[in-house]
Amino acid sequence: MEEHFYGKKAIEKAARMFTLKPELMQAYLDFDGKVFSEGKLSTKTKELAAVACAHITQCPYCIEGHTQRAKKAGATDEEIAEAIFVAVAMRAGGSMAHSCIAMGTLE
Repeated sequence: MEEHFYGKKAIEKAARMFTLKPELMQAYLDFDGKVFSEGKLSTKTKELAAVACAHITQCPYCIEGHTQRAKKAGATDEEIAEAIFVAVAMRAGGSMAHSCIAMGTLE
Protein backbone atom coordinates (compact mmCIF):
# COMPACT_ATOMS: atom_id res chain seq x y z
CA MET A 1 0.00 0.00 0.00
CA GLU A 2 1.24 3.47 -0.83
CA GLU A 3 2.20 5.87 1.91
CA HIS A 4 0.26 8.72 0.34
CA PHE A 5 -3.25 8.01 -0.97
CA TYR A 6 -3.32 11.14 -3.12
CA GLY A 7 -0.07 10.48 -4.97
CA LYS A 8 0.10 10.21 -8.76
CA LYS A 9 0.70 6.46 -8.52
CA ALA A 10 -2.55 6.04 -6.60
CA ILE A 11 -4.65 7.70 -9.30
CA GLU A 12 -2.90 5.63 -11.96
CA LYS A 13 -4.22 2.53 -10.19
CA ALA A 14 -7.76 3.71 -10.86
CA ALA A 15 -7.09 3.04 -14.55
CA ARG A 16 -7.61 -0.62 -13.70
CA MET A 17 -11.33 0.17 -13.66
CA PHE A 18 -11.13 0.45 -17.46
CA THR A 19 -9.87 -3.13 -17.65
CA LEU A 20 -12.34 -4.53 -15.14
CA LYS A 21 -15.49 -2.72 -16.31
CA PRO A 22 -14.83 -1.00 -19.64
CA GLU A 23 -18.50 -0.57 -20.52
CA LEU A 24 -19.28 1.19 -17.24
CA MET A 25 -16.19 3.38 -17.50
CA GLN A 26 -17.17 4.39 -21.03
CA ALA A 27 -20.71 5.17 -19.86
CA TYR A 28 -19.26 7.32 -17.07
CA LEU A 29 -16.95 9.16 -19.49
CA ASP A 30 -19.81 9.74 -21.94
CA PHE A 31 -22.01 11.08 -19.13
CA ASP A 32 -19.24 13.34 -17.83
CA GLY A 33 -18.61 14.66 -21.33
CA LYS A 34 -22.28 15.50 -21.84
CA VAL A 35 -22.59 17.18 -18.45
CA PHE A 36 -19.63 19.47 -19.09
CA SER A 37 -20.45 20.28 -22.71
CA GLU A 38 -21.80 23.69 -23.69
CA GLY A 39 -25.51 24.02 -22.86
CA LYS A 40 -27.68 26.60 -21.13
CA LEU A 41 -24.64 27.05 -18.88
CA SER A 42 -21.30 27.71 -20.50
CA THR A 43 -18.49 25.21 -20.07
CA LYS A 44 -16.64 27.90 -18.09
CA THR A 45 -19.56 28.29 -15.67
CA LYS A 46 -19.86 24.52 -15.27
CA GLU A 47 -16.14 24.20 -14.56
CA LEU A 48 -16.28 27.00 -11.98
CA ALA A 49 -19.16 25.17 -10.30
CA ALA A 50 -17.10 21.97 -10.41
CA VAL A 51 -14.14 23.74 -8.78
CA ALA A 52 -16.43 24.82 -5.95
CA CYS A 53 -17.98 21.34 -5.64
CA ALA A 54 -14.54 19.73 -5.65
CA HIS A 55 -13.56 21.84 -2.66
CA ILE A 56 -16.74 20.84 -0.84
CA THR A 57 -16.22 17.13 -1.58
CA GLN A 58 -12.50 17.61 -0.85
CA CYS A 59 -11.36 15.56 -3.83
CA PRO A 60 -7.80 16.65 -4.68
CA TYR A 61 -7.94 15.06 -8.13
CA CYS A 62 -11.15 16.96 -8.92
CA ILE A 63 -9.72 20.21 -7.55
CA GLU A 64 -6.67 19.92 -9.79
CA GLY A 65 -8.51 18.70 -12.87
CA HIS A 66 -11.42 21.13 -12.76
CA THR A 67 -9.15 24.08 -11.95
CA GLN A 68 -7.13 23.26 -15.07
CA ARG A 69 -10.31 22.81 -17.12
CA ALA A 70 -11.76 26.09 -15.80
CA LYS A 71 -8.60 27.93 -16.88
CA LYS A 72 -8.78 26.27 -20.30
CA ALA A 73 -12.44 27.35 -20.58
CA GLY A 74 -11.39 30.96 -19.99
CA ALA A 75 -11.85 31.40 -16.25
CA THR A 76 -9.59 33.94 -14.60
CA ASP A 77 -7.65 33.31 -11.41
CA GLU A 78 -9.99 35.78 -9.68
CA GLU A 79 -13.09 33.88 -10.86
CA ILE A 80 -11.62 30.60 -9.65
CA ALA A 81 -10.82 32.13 -6.26
CA GLU A 82 -14.37 33.48 -6.02
CA ALA A 83 -15.80 30.04 -6.82
CA ILE A 84 -13.65 28.57 -4.05
CA PHE A 85 -15.02 31.15 -1.61
CA VAL A 86 -18.55 30.07 -2.58
CA ALA A 87 -17.52 26.57 -1.49
CA VAL A 88 -16.02 27.92 1.73
CA ALA A 89 -19.29 29.72 2.52
CA MET A 90 -21.34 26.61 1.73
CA ARG A 91 -19.21 24.43 4.04
CA ALA A 92 -19.46 27.02 6.80
CA GLY A 93 -23.19 27.35 6.23
CA GLY A 94 -23.67 23.62 6.57
CA SER A 95 -21.87 23.66 9.90
CA MET A 96 -24.01 26.55 11.09
CA ALA A 97 -27.22 24.84 9.93
CA HIS A 98 -26.27 21.68 11.81
CA SER A 99 -25.72 23.67 15.02
CA CYS A 100 -29.44 23.07 15.65
CA ILE A 101 -28.52 19.49 16.60
CA ALA A 102 -26.12 20.62 19.33
CA MET A 103 -28.44 23.40 20.49
CA GLY A 104 -31.37 20.95 20.63
CA THR A 105 -29.26 18.53 22.65
CA LEU A 106 -28.57 21.26 25.20
CA GLU A 107 -32.28 21.90 25.82
